[in-house]
Amino acid sequence: MTGPLRRATAAVLQAARRRGRPEAVARPELPAPVTTARIGQDLSRRGYRFRTDDDGDITGTWDGNRFWFLLLGDDEEILQVRGRWAGSVPESARSAVLQACNDWNRERIWPKVYTREEGDALALYAEVSVDLEHGATDGQLAEAVSCGLVTASQFFGSVGPLTDPDRPA
Repeated sequence: MTGPLRRATAAVLQAARRRGRPEAVARPELPAPVTTARIGQDLSRRGYRFRTDDDGDITGTWDGNRFWFLLLGDDEEILQVRGRWAGSVPESARSAVLQACNDWNRERIWPKVYTREEGDALALYAEVSVDLEHGATDGQLAEAVSCGLVTASQFFGSVGPLTDPDRPA
């Protein structure tokens, strides 16, 4: 450590002592690779119930809707929180729901929302994808997971009344 850096460090430590802080300055948390295990630890820490499916993906139900927590990309560096709405879109609401998806995607960053034909029904999906190539701290991982769950749930809640006119908004 050079003279000026040593003096600056000493000054910081002295100021910390005057404020009653411990001398040891805590090191900031460094990003770590995102793994399925870390995603599971984050969900467990919050008391969420989930399971790991046959493909090794974490899945669970929030507000009655199915969610998956996927690691995508060549190096599994992209975290995707994908939700599927529990309902299905009746033919009478198809046009309104498609317009709602377009409006949502135009007006908001998250989640990306879309429909998909499944059998003879139209299903609704929402996805938040985050490139975590350089890893993430526990806080960053928690924020990405929350963003996926919360924004998808908001979208699903907004679409429900379109599919059933008697359903409260």
